[in-house]
Amino acid sequence: MARDAPSIDAYGQGGFRLSGVWRAGSVLILDDEARDWPVADVSALTVDSLSAVIGAGPRGAEFLLLGMGLRNALPPREVREAVRAAGLGLEFMDTPSAARTYNVLTSEGRRVAAALIAV
Repeated sequence: MARDAPSIDAYGQGGFRLSGVWRAGSVLILDDEARDWPVADVSALTVDSLSAVIGAGPRGAEFLLLGMGLRNALPPREVREAVRAAGLGLEFMDTPSAARTYNVLTSEGRRVAAALIAV
């Protein structure tokens, strides 16, 4: 099956340019589809905010790449435990690093979910 994962061309100023199209706000990418994600900062990161990724489990992605904003931060324990219980790996880092990592991994054909807090 051919994949059409969006590329992250740019980030900053409160949004992302994905495959040439500007999107304001945070973004969730799952099953090679970008969606608006209503998480503006780490304090809003909850199990519920990641329900699409957790619900898809390993069918949707090998692991979840979390962009935590301008600075890396430890996701809440409940989030870490729910992602692990869903059978997904979890990598978290600042959003700029997560955007670059996402591009590298998708270019290698990896199935990655990305939840990126806008910077």
